[in-house]
Amino acid sequence: MSTPRTYVEHVAIRVRDMQWHIRFFEAVLGMPLREARGPEDAPTQCWTHGGIQLIHAPGLATGHGALAHIGVMCEDMEATLAQAREFGIGTAAEGSNWLQLPDGVVVELIQASPADSVSQALAVNPRTEA
Repeated sequence: MSTPRTYVEHVAIRVRDMQWHIRFFEAVLGMPLREARGPEDAPTQCWTHGGIQLIHAPGLATGHGALAHIGVMCEDMEATLAQAREFGIGTAAEGSNWLQLPDGVVVELIQASPADSVSQALAVNPRTEA
């Protein structure tokens, strides 16, 4: 029996400050929005290229609940870490490649090998019919 081939299509997280998270995922991780629901200036849900779904939850208590972390493959992990520092993001307790976001979400940055595998993965459009 062969091993199944799978990938994570998206991870849904609840966040208090939707606009901050939209900016963070685009500026630091290079994941611009691909879809949004609700008013343009106050969306209730958003999906990024790269697999993150943001759900606006203004009453959310700080913490990440059942979500342990989000693993993000990087073409250049060191450059991504530098960008995160410029964004004011600190390192999580798990290690230097782990980021602690303001709502308690933890992001693990992973260096892709080869680096161009990130571009190949991003070229996949799961919503397009074959």
